[in-house]
Amino acid sequence: MKASIIKIGNSKGLRLSKSILERYNIRDTVELILEKGRIILMPLDQPRKGWDEAFHKMHTNQDDKLLIDDIFDDESFD
Repeated sequence: MKASIIKIGNSKGLRLSKSILERYNIRDTVELILEKGRIILMPLDQPRKGWDEAFHKMHTNQDDKLLIDDIFDDESFD
């Protein structure tokens, strides 16, 4: 399939038809993958899919501790 690059303000973009957007379930965001001589667009349905489950597992394993203190020694709230 051949597609044209169009001017969008000071940038350029690729216009995708409604049928392509629907067929590949592309909504507001895509993942852009750059490979040897190729650009791949992949739809992102739920960018944070599985996070709730992962956070719950971290909490269960007591692996959800802060890596650095949220209050530093030189901070004063007086």
